[in-house]
Amino acid sequence: MSRHTAATSPGTGTGADGGSSASAVSVAAGSRLTAPVTTTYREALREAHREALSSDPRVFLVGEDVGRYGGSFAVSLGLVEQFGEGRVRDTPLSESAFTGAGIGAALRGLRPIVEIMTVNFSLLALDQILNNAATLRHMSGGQLSVPLVIRMTTGAGRQLAAQHSHSLEGWYASIPGIRVLAPATVEDARGMLAPALADPDPVVLFEHGSLYNLAGTLPTDPVVVDISSAAVRRGGTDVTVIAYAGGLGKALEAADLLAGEGISAEVIDLRVLRPLDDATVMASVARTHRAVVVDEAWRTGSLAAEVSARIAEQAFYELDAPVERVCGAEVPVPYPHHLEEAALPQATDIVAAARRAVGRRG
Repeated sequence: MSRHTAATSPGTGTGADGGSSASAVSVAAGSRLTAPVTTTYREALREAHREALSSDPRVFLVGEDVGRYGGSFAVSLGLVEQFGEGRVRDTPLSESAFTGAGIGAALRGLRPIVEIMTVNFSLLALDQILNNAATLRHMSGGQLSVPLVIRMTTGAGRQLAAQHSHSLEGWYASIPGIRVLAPATVEDARGMLAPALADPDPVVLFEHGSLYNLAGTLPTDPVVVDISSAAVRRGGTDVTVIAYAGGLGKALEAADLLAGEGISAEVIDLRVLRPLDDATVMASVARTHRAVVVDEAWRTGSLAAEVSARIAEQAFYELDAPVERVCGAEVPVPYPHHLEEAALPQATDIVAAARRAVGRRG
């Protein structure tokens, strides 16, 4: 599969739903938000980039097709026309090279945003991310700082088959020396980039591919997002459902279904995968006494395993039932739609896990 083929699959291109429609200019170039704005996840990301490039001359965007093509998922559409090729730079197909260039620029005091098309391609730059960006502060005794943001698309559900459907956020969340973010809402997509660029250490920002067309409303005031804490997206008393990125919408859908059965589910959006916000998770478990962890990644060695272990370590005596995990099947993600759906966590799977946790069958 070519990289352009992956980028223009249904729901991800620059057509009617891809960000080039009238809604794409709902936030005017370079303007401040003065009224509630209905926008999409993709457009919110684009406006965050526009604001960053406008407000700080040290910021530049680099990656494959980020310029004239407008970005693999149309996030950078129009930015090269506004800021020029010196600030929005297309690169050859060499993730290791342009990620390394971003690290070098960060060491020299710039604020690079490196876009890697999809998470599977980031494996070609893993040496740069793991052995350089994440370690230089430690290995220099605190003398070197790498203020770098690496963005990449993650996740399945778009029929991109086994090579372009990975959920490897948990791998990155195990690396000391980096911060790992996974915005699941339009507001977080809009607000996470600025504090990520202000962080003196590397930040890896995962954008789930199924969310780019997600619509939402941004508040009147400028969006300020805390990139240290999880968020309670729905209150509840019977069971805590913990999710992030593409799993959040399914968790909220499951909570609606459970409410119809008289089960009150509290939904936690992790959104910051490293460092994990243990306090918010444990406080919720202390209220509900049951937990379901949703993770699109493979069950073995997953982020869900880490969260489950932390709950067992820190809140064991609060639990009235074992922690349930709802994860992706232990197979390469299939291409056929019905098989892909079967391999991924769905709202009905979360409902079933929550029923088990509260001791109900159905």
